[in-house]
Amino acid sequence: MRLEGVGRRYGPRGPWVLRGAVLDLPAPALVRVVGTNGTGKSTLLRLVAGIDAPSEGRITGRPPRTAYVPERFPVALPFTAGDYLVHLGRVQGLGRATARARAAEWLERFGAAEHARTELAELSKGTSQKVAVAQALLADPDLLVLDEAWTGLDTTARTALDRAVRERVAAGGTAVFVDHDPRRLAGEADAVYAVEAGAVRAVAAAAREAPPEPRVRITASGGKPLPDGLPGAPATESPHSDEPDGPTDPIGTLVLTVGAAHSDALLAALLAASWHIHRLDSEGVRV
Repeated sequence: MRLEGVGRRYGPRGPWVLRGAVLDLPAPALVRVVGTNGTGKSTLLRLVAGIDAPSEGRITGRPPRTAYVPERFPVALPFTAGDYLVHLGRVQGLGRATARARAAEWLERFGAAEHARTELAELSKGTSQKVAVAQALLADPDLLVLDEAWTGLDTTARTALDRAVRERVAAGGTAVFVDHDPRRLAGEADAVYAVEAGAVRAVAAAAREAPPEPRVRITASGGKPLPDGLPGAPATESPHSDEPDGPTDPIGTLVLTVGAAHSDALLAALLAASWHIHRLDSEGVRV
C-alpha cells in the first residue's frame, strides 16, 4: 500500500491538517506513527484505514480487508456486545456461526466474555475498548489500523492486544499503530513515521525508538476495585517489600506505574474514587 502526496483538510478552504504525505506500507510489516498531540496522527490513520478520503494525492494498494480501532469508540449503539460483534463479523463477510464463534473467542481473549449480553451503552469505558479492539480482529484483517487502541485496557488486555498485533504481522498482514507509551512493541517496528506540523517523514533507524518516558509509581489502597479507564492506562501490581526495614503496606494496596505526563491526572482520578495515596516514587527515588 502506498500514499503519494496525500493531503487532507476539512472543507474547501479549511486549513491543511496533512500535506504531501508519502508512505510505503509493505506487507507484512509493523508500522509505528509518532508525534505530539494535534499534529495530524489520527487524520493520517483515518486516511490509511479508508475512513477519510484524501483532499489531494492518491492512495493505492489498500487491502480489501481493513480494520480500524478509533481513539474513541461509539458506545451509543442498539446492540449487546456480542450481537454487535456478530453484526460486524457479518458485514466483514463471515458466516453467522463463524462470526458468533469468533466474537466469543475475542471477548474471551480480552477478558470480557461475561459482558457478551450487556448493552453497549451499559459497558464501562475499559470494556467498551475491549469490544472496539475485538471487532477489528474478527475477520483476520490484512491491514490493521490502531489509534491509541491500548488506552483504557487493563494490563491483561494490553498484553493480549500486543500478541494479536504480532499474530497479524506474522500471518502476512500490515499493522499501523499510534500509542502514547514508547515501550509499546518497542524495537519491533519495521518502519516508523513521524507526523510534525502536518508533514510526515520517515524516522531513521537509529532514532526510531524514543527514549523511555519517565515513570511514576503510585502506591495506593482503596478497598474496592480500581475504576475503569484510568489516565495513562497504568500497569498495576501488588507491592513488594524486599528490604527488612521496608514499609508495610495495608491489605488491598496496589502499585500503579504510569508515565510521568499522566501522573497528576491519575492521582486525581484515584482520589476522586476514594483511594488513599500512600507514597509516590519516580525513577526509583521516593518523591
